[in-house]
Amino acid sequence: MALVPYEETAGVGLQKFHKPLATFSFANHKIQIRQDWRQLGVAAVVWDAAIVLSAYLEMGAVELRGCSAVELGAGTGLVGIVAALLALKSLLRRPLVRCLLLLSGAHVTITDRKVALEFLKSNVQANLPPHIQPKVVVKELTWGQNLGSFSPGEFDLILGADIIYLEETFTDLLQTLEHLCSNHSVILLACRIRYERDNNFLAMLKRQFTVSKVHYDPEKDVHIYKAQKRNQREDL
Repeated sequence: MALVPYEETAGVGLQKFHKPLATFSFANHKIQIRQDWRQLGVAAVVWDAAIVLSAYLEMGAVELRGCSAVELGAGTGLVGIVAALLALKSLLRRPLVRCLLLLSGAHVTITDRKVALEFLKSNVQANLPPHIQPKVVVKELTWGQNLGSFSPGEFDLILGADIIYLEETFTDLLQTLEHLCSNHSVILLACRIRYERDNNFLAMLKRQFTVSKVHYDPEKDVHIYKAQKRNQREDL
């Protein structure tokens, strides 16, 4: 979300961010994500948390058929792109009539700040087949500010990859999550715990939501947390 320099392992660890393209395979699709570290910084490179969250979705961890999903602080849009591809893939396994009914209710909204939107749109358009693109919306969202353009409780699934690193955004992010969630919504946040402030955000989140760790990738040192509003069943 924030277009600022970011502390990360130097040397070899940063080389991947300076490559113009990052290539992945998800949902039986080759995905090529354009990167632009020099122009947009952290918003324009693929972080490990996005890769781990995409893989977690591909594992079938959540039901995407007929689901309305939103990615927050999308940056390159990898997670939202994968969610859209997986939603279509799951629909194609269904009988035609039911598939059409589910498709009518399924959509993915991919969000970031205004300055990053054109870059985000270019990746979405380059990686989604034309027949999927009408079900995907790239939309401006600055946390805590333009929430009026989103209906309260609008989304079934809220996704975020490496979005909890700036302490000054924590209150606005929590307000945004609260606004977008209904009583049946599921939040999935993927992150690497780098600093104590990251744990502080999780503590803040637990005051408003039921939070559990559902996945850990030891190779990339990325955790995935699931959060739901406290007044709903935890086993949904």
